[in-house]
Amino acid sequence: MSNDHDPLQGSVRRRRERRERWQREGERPMGRNLALIGVLGWLVIVPTLAGLFAGRWLDERAGGGLFWTAALLFAGVVLGGWLAWNRIEQER
Repeated sequence: MSNDHDPLQGSVRRRRERRERWQREGERPMGRNLALIGVLGWLVIVPTLAGLFAGRWLDERAGGGLFWTAALLFAGVVLGGWLAWNRIEQER
């Protein structure tokens, strides 16, 4: 097995790089951490609410029920989670 694709070595390498960056730059300021929390909240809430409102609108046009509301609400939560996950990955 090649060492280039060993998950353990990759994990150790990333951990070492993060530690070296932390020693070089120090800890992120509290304001930046709070801003990240706010951004993550908006990244989840906006697609969720958009799915909810679009689903309610489609259900009203289709004659009632919760089919589109539930489906688009779920899709909005999934999209928001994916967006938040990508944003966290960018911060690493």
